Amino acid sequence: AQRCGGLFAAFLPGLALALTRVTTADVKQGHAPTVAAMRLFCHVVGFVMADEQLAKVPESQEKLPEEDSRIAELMVHRGPEWSKSTAEKLALLLRKIVESSSVHPHWRVRLELVELVSHLLQKCRHSLLDSFSHLLKALVGLVNDESDQVQTRCREVLQSIAEQGIVTENRALADVLSENLHALATALPRLMNSQDDQGKFATLSLLLGYLKLLGPKMNIVLNSAAHLHRVSKALMQVLELDVTDVKIVEERRWGSESPREPAGCPQAGKRQRKYFRFFTEEKVFLLLQQVCRVLGYYGNLYLLVDHFLGLYAESAAYRRQAAMVLNELVAGAAGLGVEALGDREDAVSEDDLRGSITSILDEYTDPANWYLVTSIDTGEAGAESSVQPPGFPAKLGSAHSSLLIPSPDPQLSTRTMNGNIWQICIQLEGISCFAAVLGKGFRLLLLSALYPVLEKAGDKTLLISETAVGTLVDICEACGYASMQCLINENSDYLVNGISLNLRQLAHQPHASRVLDTMLRHSDASLLPLVEDVIQDVLSTLDQSYDNQASTFLRVLYSLMTALARWLAGGHHDSVTSGCLFCSAVVRGSLQRGGPGKKPATSQDLERFFLDYVRQKRIAEGDVDDSDDEEAELVPPPAEAELQDPEAEGEPQLPSHAQLAKDILERCIHLLSHGNLRVRLQVLDVLELCVTVLHPHGNHLLPMAHRVWPALVTRLINDDPLAVLRAFKVLCTLAQKCGDFLRQRFSKDVLPKLASSLLSQAPASARAGPVYSHTLAFKLQLAVLQGLGSLCEKLDMGESDLNKVADASVIYLSARQPRKLQEAAQSVFLHLMRVDPDGTWLLLSELCCPGPSEPPHRSLRPAGL
Repeated sequence: AQRCGGLFAAFLPGLALALTRVTTADVKQGHAPTVAAMRLFCHVVGFVMADEQLAKVPESQEKLPEEDSRIAELMVHRGPEWSKSTAEKLALLLRKIVESSSVHPHWRVRLELVELVSHLLQKCRHSLLDSFSHLLKALVGLVNDESDQVQTRCREVLQSIAEQGIVTENRALADVLSENLHALATALPRLMNSQDDQGKFATLSLLLGYLKLLGPKMNIVLNSAAHLHRVSKALMQVLELDVTDVKIVEERRWGSESPREPAGCPQAGKRQRKYFRFFTEEKVFLLLQQVCRVLGYYGNLYLLVDHFLGLYAESAAYRRQAAMVLNELVAGAAGLGVEALGDREDAVSEDDLRGSITSILDEYTDPANWYLVTSIDTGEAGAESSVQPPGFPAKLGSAHSSLLIPSPDPQLSTRTMNGNIWQICIQLEGISCFAAVLGKGFRLLLLSALYPVLEKAGDKTLLISETAVGTLVDICEACGYASMQCLINENSDYLVNGISLNLRQLAHQPHASRVLDTMLRHSDASLLPLVEDVIQDVLSTLDQSYDNQASTFLRVLYSLMTALARWLAGGHHDSVTSGCLFCSAVVRGSLQRGGPGKKPATSQDLERFFLDYVRQKRIAEGDVDDSDDEEAELVPPPAEAELQDPEAEGEPQLPSHAQLAKDILERCIHLLSHGNLRVRLQVLDVLELCVTVLHPHGNHLLPMAHRVWPALVTRLINDDPLAVLRAFKVLCTLAQKCGDFLRQRFSKDVLPKLASSLLSQAPASARAGPVYSHTLAFKLQLAVLQGLGSLCEKLDMGESDLNKVADASVIYLSARQPRKLQEAAQSVFLHLMRVDPDGTWLLLSELCCPGPSEPPHRSLRPAGL
């Protein structure tokens, strides 16, 4: 073999040139000649330049006999000089072959290129060292080839290289790779800016391949400040997000989805789709993700975390990218989702992971990085000027613990707010990642992580709240909690304590309401006893700060009442079919007090029942001043004392949830006349939910309805159209829950105004075009028409009132009116038919048949109507 190698060396220049011309010829020649030429080139070069043979070549050329002098002239001595010179020339030919074959349209040619690289790496790793820059580039670039056969074989070759330590045990080859890595990292931003997504994918595949091939030797490269700086800055530029989409800021969360339904839970592990400045395809981002994870897998975690935390703090321009890299570094260090070619030398211990995660978590939840302005809304933006993270004291020695964050600039651009939103989302995703890495060990960090995440789950920005809820799901899965409800309930003592403390410093800790909101939305009724004291703190603080913090506290109360309505929805049904709710409530209360052995009702019980009914009827009519005198005339002294003492009556005490609703309703009565429209709208929302929760306790609801009525009427007839719309919705709920208790009040105070408003607005809506349906006036007309019929039915209105409703609604049956208003008017008459079918038939028949009615037979006289 040694002699044959020497013989072939003489013909190597001609063979190599000829085979290179065939290999790089036009693709029209077909793939077969190209494959054959590459295979022959591979074997000839591998045979002549084999390290094993070159190592055995003597220092001086063997002398042949004189008769073989002609042959001696052709013989080549494969000494060091010849090997170096030949390797330089072969490097040029191999570069041409690689450039041509790696983009050849036929997969067999690309597969043969993989075999060529594999063979030369095995046989000539020392002699052809200068060529391995191009050979490894070709091999790594074909890892993600479109052909499955090429992909599979390429991965096998790379795996073999890693297992045999061809790179890690060869310092010279490792140096070549590190230099290639440095050059690629330097050119990466330029390539990302100039190439299309396919080119970017190939470039990043090359970067990932270099890192995988370096494997444990990566630390030698990363210990070089120049290499680490180049790689990190390249990642910072490539991972720059596109933050120009205005929809990110516009999408807001407007409270719970429904009072009756809990907020939906996202799937664990789901992440928000990100849009990048330099690429659009998801597969490019997945490659970058792998790059970061491989860095974390093989690299020194403390060195990398310290370096990227430095970039995180260095500039706001790098903060989002650095956070993404940090998240993936930690995942890679834990071995999550890493596609490595070989094992690392030493796995990272759990203590080291926890130490790195703790330092990153402290940086993420620092007020300067957690409370960023995400909206130009004054209520939201102003709340971001907090001093320290709610729920735990300021960190001693922290650079930010003693500094107030500057108030938000009213001229903040959409780009800046989008960037802030994405930064918070990436940090939340990082917390999800940390929980997945530590598993149940993350429970030790819940004290510092759970409160801030719950805070962001209550954020008004939809993207942030969805990401935070997803983070909570991931924490549950990682820490072994069955659901978010279990997570919240088992940590409620710490959370409630944090909320209670922060409510006392509301000027500096405005986010406590968000935490309580999230807890209520994602838990069940078992949480109520735990937060009851906090709610009382809220009510007490609200009593002292009606003007300044009313809106913040009302958000908390709305969350509470929404949760109560949802929790009680399955256990309470509408007990009002017709008549007075008080009767049904008394009957229900007597059933609750009674048992199997209860005696039948006596005449005194019946007397007490009707006296109570008379009293409630007078309250409904507004006659409350003389009620005591009237009762004194009607009832003997012992009975009077008994009526005035509910406990003596044996009336059960209000349940805690109903008592809370009653206390909140008391505050709403005072706040209904607040000067701020936004506060009035919030009060009306809370008021509606309070009525729903108090519905089963009619003997408490009706007096409260009597008290709230004057302020509600003012909102209905003399307020901003938005408030009128919301107040009418509350009125419909009150009518549904209180029944005919409101009949006389509605007839006297509200119905005339509603009827005149409908009549005055009808000509305008009849003349209006299609744009009118988007106006507030149209929405108000529609709401009144949609609710008026059911109001008449629930309140069992009298004939004169029904006529007013019919006269105001009939004009909206005109074909000139918008279609939705016509349909709403039809619904009014459908309800009127249930209350007074004859009168409704007569009215509509006169409209439809204006002529006199003909008797069906001559013997019958015409009926005058």
